[in-house]
Amino acid sequence: MSEKQHRCSWADSGPLMRHYHDTEWGIPERDPRRLWETLMLEGFQAGLSWDIILRKRDAFRLAFDGFDPRAVAVYGADDIERLLGNSGIVRARAKIQATIRGAQIFNEMQANGEDFAEYCWSYTNGVPLMGKGFATETELSARISNDLKRRGFKFVGPTIVYAWMQAVGIVNDHDPACFRYRENME
Repeated sequence: MSEKQHRCSWADSGPLMRHYHDTEWGIPERDPRRLWETLMLEGFQAGLSWDIILRKRDAFRLAFDGFDPRAVAVYGADDIERLLGNSGIVRARAKIQATIRGAQIFNEMQANGEDFAEYCWSYTNGVPLMGKGFATETELSARISNDLKRRGFKFVGPTIVYAWMQAVGIVNDHDPACFRYRENME
C-alpha cells in the first residue's frame, strides 16, 4: 500500500497504528480463538488507548499462554499474582479475572456445541455490516453486550463491544474514501 493512499484518519497516529489499520483492523475475523482474544484485549483497553494495548499485545500473548482458552480457564490465584507482577501487560486484577472467566465461558460454549465464531457472526447472518461512521455504540452492540453479560462475561459494555465489532470486521467502519473500505466487504 502506498503511503499516498487514503486511510482512516485515526491510522495516521504512527507506524504501529498504520500497520494495524492496513493489515488487521476491520478485516472479517472467523477464527473463534482470535475473536475471543480480541474481545478480551478490548476489555483490557477500557480507559486506555488502543495504542497501549497494541504495544503490549505480544507481552499479553506471552503472559496468557497465547490466549489459549483451555490454558487460561484453569488459572488460579498464583497465576493472577504472576500476571499482576508482569509490567509488560495492563495489571488490573478485575480485567485479569474477567479474562480467566471469559476463557471458562468460551470453553463452556464450545463444550455445549456452540462455536464462538458462529455465535459472534450470528448477529449479522455472517455478513459484515456497513458502519455509519463515528458511532461509539449501536443498538446491536448493546444487544450483544447484554447477551455476553448474561453469559457471565465482564468488561463487555456496548462501547467495548462496538470497538471489538469494528476491530474484527463484524462492522465495516472504514472511511468510505479509505482503501480498506471496499476490501473489507465479503
